[in-house]
Amino acid sequence: MAQGRGSASHVVALGIALLCLLLLCEIGEAAVYTVGDSKGWTFNTVGWPGGKRFRAGDVLVFKYSSTAHNVVAVNAAGYSRCTTPRRSRVYKTGNDRIRLRKGTNYFICNFVGHCQAGMKIAVTAA
Repeated sequence: MAQGRGSASHVVALGIALLCLLLLCEIGEAAVYTVGDSKGWTFNTVGWPGGKRFRAGDVLVFKYSSTAHNVVAVNAAGYSRCTTPRRSRVYKTGNDRIRLRKGTNYFICNFVGHCQAGMKIAVTAA
């Protein structure tokens, strides 16, 4: 009877190990995209997401001069109006890595006039 319990605990341990392995594989499959490709996060990047397929968990890398730009994660209203709603996350390093959540993710530069000049993107992740 004791051996039966030991076998069950081995099966549970194996199941947990497999679950952890699957989670690691899922994390490992996340794609990394540099926003704006070789030009980086700059003006007229609004069309950059076009033709790309994003998934929740993928990472966007925003490369830019931190003295000239920033990245602000905003909601749909902030995106369309080029405004920064309260509690918006502002990134300022010049090499920001942002993991996409499922749905549409909106980003702008909130330096004066930059968003209006096309320094904004909307990325939809499945």
